[in-house]
Amino acid sequence: MVRTTTKKRSRATPRRSREPAWATCSDNALLDMRICDLGVQIKGSRLEPRIAQLYQELADCGLNFRPHCWLSDEWFTPDGVPGIAIPFYLAHPRLERLERKQMLEVEGGSRTWCLRILRHEAGHALDNAFRLGRRRTWQRVFGSSSQPYPDHYSPKPYSKSFVQHLGMWYAQAHPAEDFAETFAVWLKPRSNWRAQYDGWAALEKLQYVDQLVNDLSARKPQVVNRRYVDPVRTLRKTLREHYEEKKDRYGVGYPSFYDHDLKRLFSDERKHARNMTAAMFLRSDRRELREAVGQWTGQHPYTIDQVVNELVDRCRELKLRLRFSERETRRHILVLLTVQTMNVLHGSRHRVAL
Repeated sequence: MVRTTTKKRSRATPRRSREPAWATCSDNALLDMRICDLGVQIKGSRLEPRIAQLYQELADCGLNFRPHCWLSDEWFTPDGVPGIAIPFYLAHPRLERLERKQMLEVEGGSRTWCLRILRHEAGHALDNAFRLGRRRTWQRVFGSSSQPYPDHYSPKPYSKSFVQHLGMWYAQAHPAEDFAETFAVWLKPRSNWRAQYDGWAALEKLQYVDQLVNDLSARKPQVVNRRYVDPVRTLRKTLREHYEEKKDRYGVGYPSFYDHDLKRLFSDERKHARNMTAAMFLRSDRRELREAVGQWTGQHPYTIDQVVNELVDRCRELKLRLRFSERETRRHILVLLTVQTMNVLHGSRHRVAL
């Protein structure tokens, strides 16, 4: 995304200093704190080895480029800055828990997810460092990076002109995102992109990135500033204000779209408290559900998987459990998933907010 007593520890576990006082605060007390007063930093957090891995991947492919990283309120790479802003909540487990409670998920919370986003943002930072978007060859492959960002975009799930990396067909949002997503797929170790995208128009973009990086490996970045845009020390809003703004911006609450049907199929009653959770049932049956719905709808498996993810998240939030037998539940969920998959593609929800 772009926007204008010491114990021995293993190497994989970052060293953490004394826990801050707010780490044991209630959610309400924590929400009243200002972001700038948290005192969080990348050093000593789980982010440190993940950023180190990104740097190693860049070095392994021959690039003499290391985007600087800092903590801010969200993921982004500012225009003209060869660096990456990382959301502050990833710097401490307590803040991750609050983020999950407020936003239903922690974007970049797992090591794998974090690295996927870091690779994507590294693509933007590389673009800024070498001013790639100004090149005619780049523009012929990806389009004009100077075109305005849309408020929404309507992805084409079947298109083979774009790679699939972060989800929701994000490469289709804008030429700059197309490049960042393509670079991320190319950069991932052992991604086997040539075989994965064989027969796709997106393969030409990956081959262009391969040639481009080979050319850049012998060059020094043109832009070397280490600007920090909206670092945490300048964010004087409280966490409560931050989440009110974030919920309004991202429209958190969309899972209620499914509530009526989910509550008919599953239960939150005490008498069913010993039954399997609905979220666990959906996760364990994910592959079979995806294949079955795909056969009936002809939709791309990726599309179906997005709907399953939303159903799982909402079931977890509502603390739902099985009401019927697993066999009967599976029959009903197939119908629900089929209907909602078609709604995604043919209704207004097919437009993705940026």
